[in-house]
Order: sequence, then structure tokens, then C-alpha cells
Amino acid sequence: MADDRRLKTVLIISQVYVPDPAAVGQYLADVGAEMARRGWRVVVLTADRGYDDPSVTYARRETIDGVEIRRLPFSSFGKRSIGVRLLGGVLFLAQVIVHGLFMRRLSRILVSTSPPMCPAAAVLIGALRRVSIKYWLMDLNPDQMVALGRLRAGAPAVRLFDAMNHVVLRSATDVVVLDRFMADRLVRKWAGVKRKLTVLGLWPLERHLGGGTVERDNPFRKKHGLTGKLVIMYSGNMSIASPLDTVLEAALRLQNERDVVFVFVGGGLGKKQLDAFVAKHQPTNMVSLPYEPLSGISQSLSAADVHLVAMGERIVGVCHPSKVYSAMAVGRPILLLGPELCHVSEMLEGGRTGWHVQHGDVDGMEATIRDIARLGSVKLAAMGDAARRVANGQYGRTRLCGKFCGIVEQAESREVFG
Repeated sequence: MADDRRLKTVLIISQVYVPDPAAVGQYLADVGAEMARRGWRVVVLTADRGYDDPSVTYARRETIDGVEIRRLPFSSFGKRSIGVRLLGGVLFLAQVIVHGLFMRRLSRILVSTSPPMCPAAAVLIGALRRVSIKYWLMDLNPDQMVALGRLRAGAPAVRLFDAMNHVVLRSATDVVVLDRFMADRLVRKWAGVKRKLTVLGLWPLERHLGGGTVERDNPFRKKHGLTGKLVIMYSGNMSIASPLDTVLEAALRLQNERDVVFVFVGGGLGKKQLDAFVAKHQPTNMVSLPYEPLSGISQSLSAADVHLVAMGERIVGVCHPSKVYSAMAVGRPILLLGPELCHVSEMLEGGRTGWHVQHGDVDGMEATIRDIARLGSVKLAAMGDAARRVANGQYGRTRLCGKFCGIVEQAESREVFG
């Protein structure tokens, strides 16, 4: 069987892939490496420039963990406007289709949602090459664009996007979503997809975490003047659909608490709003930093005492905050800013692994952070240990990534819908 599988190729289509820090590419890299370990030939078609920062360039061809990576030019121009993102996406997909149609020994296509049009290219290649498509939804569009206020519900573009989604879902042999809220939303729109749907959570990105053993007082803390501070950290993409206003207003009230500092590491459209807030108010207890390179992510994550996760009211079942898994895996409790019921609120296990404040409750956020500051290092460490056990147990990489790869290996489609 192993010899036979080596003759078969899994094609991964994604505008982002390691070493780009975007989470989608990191998870696809875990899957690609495991599929290569299982004896498959794995080829990735991705962009040759950074997803968040197009000034960053990557090698056109290289092999990482047994995975052949082919980076395509003119495929990413940044995120400064919808038009610019659309141009990069269209040029990327045109090249993907050409490569996919002529790829030797093609047997499976794994596609996610970066860019959102990617699955359409997979459908075309899959139909012409008669190979199965595995569709991994990291977010739902056009739902996300509507939630961001960029498209109006019921607009022609939304209807067109939904029609394309119906074709993709009908064509895919398997569809994987990240949580039950996303599954419910998808089934409400297309009930027939339930026959081929799997709910499978994400996992900590272990390859970059140093085994969860990196000390809290590490060089990242010293570099940014955080020694001796209680660090509340947000790390990752900052979305305008998951606003940070509540914690920012609370942080302004807490400026007299000199031992408490708020550190924001990452990028995204929400980062511009954060930086504008910092420039306007000049707070003494906030630090805004760009994405940390993957080589230093274990130190930056471990430098926090508590990790902040934001989940917007409108994006429950639309997006999934993958940052929570790695934050818990390094042994840090979670401070959730989000609605009463969502995937992350269920992960907090009744307060055993973190705290929960709803959007708009600035008084509650201020009081919660003051409570955290009074807990002391021993109780914080105990909550962090509980978070690590959840991350490495229920959401362990070996089990979940292995299960996902089993879905990719599955040859036959479950019943399709019309």
C-alpha cells in the first residue's frame, strides 16, 4: 500500500504557507508534513510574498518536511483594499489552475479558504482531472465580508458567492469545519452538506512552541521592558469584526496599575485601529508590536501571563480564533472578550482555564483584570497548567491532525446533495 501511495500526489492550494506566520498556512503545513510522512507526494501551490506584508518574499521552490513547495509570482499584493486582494487572488488562481491541470499523479486536492475563491479553482481542476476534493473551511464567506460590513446581506455579490459555495460544497468529497457553531451555520444554508460534513477542531502549533517549556522570563520580556510586569497579551490577527474597544478602554482606566501592561502582537485590519487608539491616547501601559517571526513565537507567547482572545458577536460560526490553542498549550489562562456562547467560552470550562467578559462591559473588564492582578503567580500558574492539559488532551495535535489526514486519504465521496 505504501508503495502505491507514493505514486499519488496530494495538491494543497493556499495563498499562504510557512514560513508565512498566517495561521492557515501553519495548519496546512502540519497536515502536509503528516501526509508526506504517510508516504504521499505532497505539493503546495502558494504565493511567493507575505500575506500580511507583501514586501516579504520567499523562495520560489523549496522542500520543507518532505513537502514540495512551489511559490507563484504576482499572487499577493497585501490587504490594503478589496481590489488589491482580489487582483492577487485572481492571478494566483489562474496560475494554480494551469499547474493543477498538468500535475503528475494527482489524486487528492486539499483546499482551504485563503483566498476565499480558492475552492472554485479546486472544483475546476478536480472535475477535469477526476480527483477528490477535501474542503477545509477555516472561515465562512461571504458571511465574513457581511459581518465586516464590506458587503450588504442580499447584495448581488453575496448571492453570487453563495451560488459558488453551493457548487463547491456539492463537488467536495469531504467538508471539514472547525466547530459546532460553524457546522450549524453551514447546515442552515445548505442542509444537504450534513452528509459529508465533519466537525474537527484545531490544535496547538507545536512545532513552534518549544514543547511548551519556554520560561516566562525569557529574552522577549527583557527586549520589550516587560520584566516584573503582569502581561496581558493579544497575539495574532486583529480583525475589525472582533473589536478590542472594551479592553482598550479598561486599559486606559488601569494606567495607575504600573505592574500591569497590555501587549498586542500581530497584524490585520484591526491593528490600524489599535495603533490609532495608542497614538491618540498615548497610554503608558500598552505595547503594540508587529507579527513575531515563527522562530521567536514560543518566546513571545510564553512571555504572557494571560492571553487575550477576542470573538465578535457577529462572527460566531463564521471565524474561529485559532490563537487560543497555542496560547493554552504554553500554559497560560485565557481572557475571552466575546459573546456569552461561542467555541472559546466552552473551552474555558466554567472558569477553570480563564475568564469571560462580554463586549461593551468595560467595568467588568476592569474588575476582572484587577482580580487577575491580585491572584498571584501560584494561582495563575495553576490555571495555566489546566489550560495546557486541555490543549494537549482534547485538542492534541497527534490525534486531531491524524484524524484530518485520515479524511484526506479517504478516497470515496459520501452522498452528495443537489
